[in-house]
Amino acid sequence: MTTTPTRNSSLRLAAGVLTGILALYIALVALGNITDFGTNQQFVRHVLAMDTTFKDHDLMWRAVTSKGLQDTAYVLIIVWETVAALVLIGGTWFWAWRKDDLARRISTYGLLMLLLLFGAGFIAIGGEWFSMWQSKTWNGEEAAIRVFTLAGVALIVNLMTGGRQEDAS
Repeated sequence: MTTTPTRNSSLRLAAGVLTGILALYIALVALGNITDFGTNQQFVRHVLAMDTTFKDHDLMWRAVTSKGLQDTAYVLIIVWETVAALVLIGGTWFWAWRKDDLARRISTYGLLMLLLLFGAGFIAIGGEWFSMWQSKTWNGEEAAIRVFTLAGVALIVNLMTGGRQEDAS
């Protein structure tokens, strides 16, 4: 199966646009967390402390109540977001300059960083380990699922732009 130039151009454009959207999004998230540090700091503190969950004794041993550990986790999240933004901005730049192989590779790294942060970090660890889903006030799972889904779609489109090899038959 061969790909047509039009299909390749469309996939390139879609990959570049999706990468650019996610680069903009995570850059704004990181900037917001840096310039308005306290808002999401409280979010992270409440999730880790599990202070708005059902207070099930069998789960509360997981709570992290040390403000130092909570703030360290939050700073690490911001650093991860910032690096992911820079990587995705780089990927977007290379898509714009038609450096497809480099764009695909760099974009893949950035998109995987988002999948790790939002999937493993916020959905799995925050949502399940720290029972964030139980909180009516400090539950970020819906937002995390939206970003995880968009990053997953972007990754699929990004990888579809790769060259295809024809069957040897």
